[in-house]
Amino acid sequence: MSDDIAPALTEDASLVGFIRYITTEKRLSPHTVAAYQRDLAALRAFCVSAEVADWKSVSSHHLRQFAAASHRGGLDGRSVARYLSAARSFFRYLVREGVVNVNPVEGVAAPKAAKRLPAAVDVDQVAALLTINPGADPLAVRDVAIMELFYSSGLRLAELLGLDLPDLDLTGATVRVTGKGSRTRVVPVGAKAVVALHNWLNARALWVADASSALFVTAQGRRVSPRAVQARLKGWGTKQGLEGRLHPHRLRHSFASHLLESSGDIRAVQELLGHANISTTQVYTHLDFQHLAQVYDAAHPRARKKKSE
Repeated sequence: MSDDIAPALTEDASLVGFIRYITTEKRLSPHTVAAYQRDLAALRAFCVSAEVADWKSVSSHHLRQFAAASHRGGLDGRSVARYLSAARSFFRYLVREGVVNVNPVEGVAAPKAAKRLPAAVDVDQVAALLTINPGADPLAVRDVAIMELFYSSGLRLAELLGLDLPDLDLTGATVRVTGKGSRTRVVPVGAKAVVALHNWLNARALWVADASSALFVTAQGRRVSPRAVQARLKGWGTKQGLEGRLHPHRLRHSFASHLLESSGDIRAVQELLGHANISTTQVYTHLDFQHLAQVYDAAHPRARKKKSE
């Protein structure tokens, strides 16, 4: 390997600029930014090993080799697709900045991956899960409020952890959520979640002495971390005898499934989940697109054909 290859890609201002761009301009969550950093580090390592001098020299052929090598290394199609998605966004940024002329990732496909859905928690299991009596333990009171809000409003983990006190309107039973792409939506909060959140706010006031604006905090007043929430939910699921591992996305998926089963209103579920495309909602709801189209044709006034036609 030439001595001038490694510095060109390992100490590259373009990578630093891209991370700054998605952090400050795109306002992606810290979790997403960290994922981009990991995925682009894998691409960078591959390019260095392939003796690619700089980002201008990366071709579609290199990207296909990268995808194939990643797949051979044990990554499934979904993970390879994530790698390529990160690379595609990065090179799109480089085109915008004039560093490269074309995006070499366009047209490069990842191996197909089977769609995997988390098993929804059925209604009775959710009811059993949320019968927890937290007593006077602020940590348990917080956990119940978190689980109720996940199931009540279908939030993503990053959305829930990003909530600040002003985002919550318990009088109006709503919460203002900033989702992917900095899109903001206001979603309803169920009656039981409102009660749980009232209990948490009372406990929080006694538990946290500082002026942190974060809705969900630790005893030290810091915003709760994703890993802490994941660990706490897993623990509660085990303690309550839930089948399978309990995690935030499983509660969000259960929210979507139960709401669609009872209402049949796909558009409403799409809006509540903050999905830009209804095809994403389809994945959450176990429905194939043909069924979605049939429901749309039957329900939408502009989709129905006139009898005379």
